[in-house]
Amino acid sequence: MNRRDFLIRSSLLVSSSVLLKPSLFGQTPVTKPAAPFTEIKPIRGNVGVFTGRGGSIGFLSSKDGIAFVDTQFPDTALICKNQILPAGRKIDVTLNTHHHADHTSGNVVFKPDSALLVAQANVPKLQFEAAQRAEASGKASDSSMVANQVYADTTFTDVWRKDVGSETISSEFRGPAHTGGDATVYFEKANVVHAGDLVFNRLYPVIDHAGGGSIKGWISALDDVANAYPADAIYIFGHGRASFGVVGKKDDLHRQKEFFLGLMDYTQKQIALGKAKPEIVALANLPGFDDWHDKLPNRLGLCLGAAYDELTAKTS
Repeated sequence: MNRRDFLIRSSLLVSSSVLLKPSLFGQTPVTKPAAPFTEIKPIRGNVGVFTGRGGSIGFLSSKDGIAFVDTQFPDTALICKNQILPAGRKIDVTLNTHHHADHTSGNVVFKPDSALLVAQANVPKLQFEAAQRAEASGKASDSSMVANQVYADTTFTDVWRKDVGSETISSEFRGPAHTGGDATVYFEKANVVHAGDLVFNRLYPVIDHAGGGSIKGWISALDDVANAYPADAIYIFGHGRASFGVVGKKDDLHRQKEFFLGLMDYTQKQIALGKAKPEIVALANLPGFDDWHDKLPNRLGLCLGAAYDELTAKTS
């Protein structure tokens, strides 16, 4: 697919909702539920981003290579695949940046057409355990969540790299951060990095201690990512506030790191003052980070609780 075709295909979804094709189901329902809002934006070098319900999907769509990074949920995964994958083509590789359901539940849609489904070596186990917890808690929307998991068939410990048509894709693990299995994915020639949930662009992040996450490790990973790629690299983030978006630059990595440093500094000072955890987590907005603030309830209390647990060595 040349750039003109790429832009034409991408423009079909910009600022519009996409309806699922009735033929994909056994029968056409009398009334259709509202389709989720989705959007495709080209970035650079046949690489783009699909947003819908869940973590951002990065993709390569060229005449000689097709790849996807993360898969959201089955409904939006199907929309994404139908809009980007040309008829009769197969997917060279689908990658997961980590194990969370909003990044892997669409694996069931992508894997049948993918030559490879790739993730860091810790991801399948973490994915299974998270599904078990969700099912046991009764919070899972599907009581057979464990049975419905689709796992990577190809895993790596530190680095994975493959030529996909005229592009080269590499993925790298930098230690525990958001979870215990986060990996960045780099489209080397396009110079575009999918950072997964290492960046929640101006949103209070999820710190998944139960899934192997570490705030201190996250700070280190952000430094490593910022130093690993060229200064002019473009980044895809797993999530972002609407006013900032899910595409950004190295400065956004630094701002995410500053948030964690501020979070840990504030929490450490409150612990030193003898404040108990319930008082610390009651803070409504972290000073110096107004861009992150949401109407209550927000996730800041959970972030502060995770910082408290980590600083007092009470991680689960």
